[in-house]
Amino acid sequence: MHSDTVDCVVVGAGVIGLAVGRALALRGLEVIVVEAAGAIGTETSSRNSEVIHAGIYYPRGTLKAELCVAGRQQLYRYCEEKAIRHARTGKLIVASCDAEIAVLESYFAQAQANGITDLERLSPAEVRKLEPAVHCVQALYSPSTGIIDSREYMLALQGDLEANKGTVVLNTRASGALHRQQKFDIQVGGKTRIRCTSLVNAAGLHAQDLAGNTDVLPKTTVPPLHLARGHYFRLAGKSPFNHLVYPIAGPAALGIHVTLDLGGAARFGPDLQWINSIDYRFDPDRRPAFIAAIRRYYPGLDEARLQPGHTGIRPKLAGAGEPAADFVMQGQEAHGVRGLVNLYGIDSPGLTASLAIAERVSEMIDRG
Repeated sequence: MHSDTVDCVVVGAGVIGLAVGRALALRGLEVIVVEAAGAIGTETSSRNSEVIHAGIYYPRGTLKAELCVAGRQQLYRYCEEKAIRHARTGKLIVASCDAEIAVLESYFAQAQANGITDLERLSPAEVRKLEPAVHCVQALYSPSTGIIDSREYMLALQGDLEANKGTVVLNTRASGALHRQQKFDIQVGGKTRIRCTSLVNAAGLHAQDLAGNTDVLPKTTVPPLHLARGHYFRLAGKSPFNHLVYPIAGPAALGIHVTLDLGGAARFGPDLQWINSIDYRFDPDRRPAFIAAIRRYYPGLDEARLQPGHTGIRPKLAGAGEPAADFVMQGQEAHGVRGLVNLYGIDSPGLTASLAIAERVSEMIDRG
């Protein structure tokens, strides 16, 4: 059984899939976004720090650097236009010992290479004026870092999509795709298929599964998936922080940092735990490592106030001990299949970059 042919099917109604669907619908294309869950954005898109990143850490020339910087500017404008709750909180990146100062300097240089010119170097005394509870020997301050209500953002994207005659279909798992006569038949359960001219695989944690079940796609183009679970602990009671506070980043994550929600409550995380399957269970044994990491920059932590929060899982393209990987956005030039775009490894800063990613995907669809 087939539906009539639509212009494009986007698989995955997380923040990336919704942004892509919106961008294509705004062009007048008939778009269906299919989502396996019963609601939008239930996985990576809702289990993160909700930070609008400046684009400091990512090497120049990478998709993460380019699309984060462009996407941040677009996202702030979109939030203002749509009255989406957000705040330019600013962010401190702190060196806890003299050996880390050189790393801060490398961040400063990297930010300038990426076109970020508003970073400030702060002394310990200057940091204490902003954050009396924070200990450091030096810091960088990023005034363009902020936070967002990601749920409101995704609802706004869905609203734009549907206002332009796009459709979001929930409880509909795309299990595979067949390519016949320059069209895609997307299998969505039983014998039902949705036929489309273009297919965007924005399935996040499940992108490799869908790609592996796309009959014409060379399997050598599908990168391996590594699952990174991150825990978040919340700080009960009044937060002592007014800004986001980040330690020096690790090789595969930004370290156990403190972020604020829009109500001013503080949470710490995520850590990094490699897992073999999607599992959101909270591991309380992570607590001692959190306490030790937090006290490096917040020595006054009352550990009785540290309460279990939630977990999130990020789709990584590099595993333990490997250099961090860039986003992978594959169109026809990469895999030879016209009308197919596969998105892999869209973890942080994917939320910040989402509007810019959507523009890039739209351009890739135009090119084939």
